[in-house]
Amino acid sequence: MIGVLVVVYLIEVGLVLVVAPWTRFWDRNYFVQSLPLLGPLLVSPALRGAVSGFGIVTVGVAAVDVGAWLRKRWR
Repeated sequence: MIGVLVVVYLIEVGLVLVVAPWTRFWDRNYFVQSLPLLGPLLVSPALRGAVSGFGIVTVGVAAVDVGAWLRKRWR
């Protein structure tokens, strides 16, 4: 049961990390508006891509966990 919750959590967080950097929410968040020196860095395409890449890795980890779980069930 815990494994299923971990996989669901990883998928959810991964998908949010893939999508969120490219939405208006990312441009209007607290840190961009309150830290003017970090604002340009936080909205740069490189950082957005890095965050999205981390989300893809997170979804990949979830897929590996599901694959391991399925292989264990089939044996």
